[in-house]
Amino acid sequence: MKARDATTIMALRTADAAIKRAAMDANREIDDPLVITTLRKAVKNLADAKIDFEKGGRADLVAANEAEIRTLEKYLPKGLEASQVDALIAEAIQETGAQSKKDMGKVIAALKKRPEAAQIDFGAVSRQVQAKLP
Repeated sequence: MKARDATTIMALRTADAAIKRAAMDANREIDDPLVITTLRKAVKNLADAKIDFEKGGRADLVAANEAEIRTLEKYLPKGLEASQVDALIAEAIQETGAQSKKDMGKVIAALKKRPEAAQIDFGAVSRQVQAKLP
């Protein structure tokens, strides 16, 4: 804040407001899983907006979004390695007895109960689970 970096200040204030709003909406205290989920959602929204700005030829907004994404990613835990995610998916499929894509919800629910859930990108995991189930 003392460095007067406007991009960082804006990103952190926006994230703080989003975290407080998420806590109020869920009617619960602010905790690590809530913060991580909110920050991941913000990064995803910024990435989606960046794609739209690229299509529209708005290089200034693309650069601003990239800077904001880099700022927020500093506060997110590192994701799991691909091999670890594959192992967790295989374990969840075996644990739930999933046989087809109809059982995908059970697999995702089992993964969300894992202690590593905060480090999992469920968008990517969803595609991997679909690929593994017939």
